[in-house]
Amino acid sequence: MEMKESRVNKYDYFDVTADIGFYAYGNTLEEAYENAGLAMFDVITDIGDVKKEESRDFEIVSEDLVSLLYDYLEELLFLQDTEFLFFSDFNVDIEKIVDDSSDLNNYKLTCSAYGEEINWDIHTPKSEVKAITFHKMDVKEDDGVFKLRAILDL
Repeated sequence: MEMKESRVNKYDYFDVTADIGFYAYGNTLEEAYENAGLAMFDVITDIGDVKKEESRDFEIVSEDLVSLLYDYLEELLFLQDTEFLFFSDFNVDIEKIVDDSSDLNNYKLTCSAYGEEINWDIHTPKSEVKAITFHKMDVKEDDGVFKLRAILDL
């Protein structure tokens, strides 16, 4: 079995007026979502300073992959705001839920996020992320590489 070489960049940023956008990449859909979590928290603080001392597990069900990305990032931001945690590592699993009784298909994301309590003596503040936006959000797969696009409201 031939192994595909990993991308050099896990994510890249692009400028948006008063906001910041990012592309997150992965050789699997799960890896791209994990890198989207990294991209968001790297906007907020230097994730290299965030130790993996605590974990939070959550599950999300959404009607499509774009909604799933939005809900995933929203849940991470909610955990940061309510439990005062930064995350620097993610283990994501995504499965398609097929409902034979209807034409509706959903996606279920299960995540274990690893990080630590916010400590401004250790964690350098960068930008405050106020919200996730649906504007131009996208999930694509091209030649075996997944590319996610999201914009964060600062």
